Amino acid sequence: MAEHVILFTGPMGAGKTTAIQSLSEIDVVRTEANNSERHIVDKATTTVALDYGEILVGSEEKVRLYGIPGQKRFNFMWTILKKRAKGMILLVNADAPDPLAELTFFLDEFRVLYDRGGVVIGVTRADVMAGPTLAEIYEALERTNPGLVIPVFTVDPRERDQMQNLLLTLVVNIEMRAAFGMPSVAGSR
Repeated sequence: MAEHVILFTGPMGAGKTTAIQSLSEIDVVRTEANNSERHIVDKATTTVALDYGEILVGSEEKVRLYGIPGQKRFNFMWTILKKRAKGMILLVNADAPDPLAELTFFLDEFRVLYDRGGVVIGVTRADVMAGPTLAEIYEALERTNPGLVIPVFTVDPRERDQMQNLLLTLVVNIEMRAAFGMPSVAGSR
């Protein structure tokens, strides 16, 4: 059975835990603690190590879903988790104070996953607050990472179908790169 390891990244409150819960076919392993930064994101708990779930794509591919803690103080977990990952789903809040800065930060921090397999971006909470448009996101991507081709979707992490679309887009991208022998970019971090 083929296997993919996918990281869900993004800032605290972007919907990583919820997305994994929507997708996983097993009980999700969660490492939650009380949120000591409610002044930044008003939610009761936050991930402090990882979230973990699994889903089968077709009958022959297992996808392992890992969610990182969104707070930078837990970045030691980022280093551990990105070692095995083949790709990344980057979730960004449309209602964050500066979603484009968050997108740029996490894309830069996890650039190795673009080089290794691929990245797909999901913009969450776009229905709650008017944030940057998809065109503005593509413009920011082109300014900060010229030449990268990254699909961007607006998504609700509670909606399984939307999250499956994001995940399948990434898995197909990873498999196409592998099938055509597209190597990682030299000098990737």
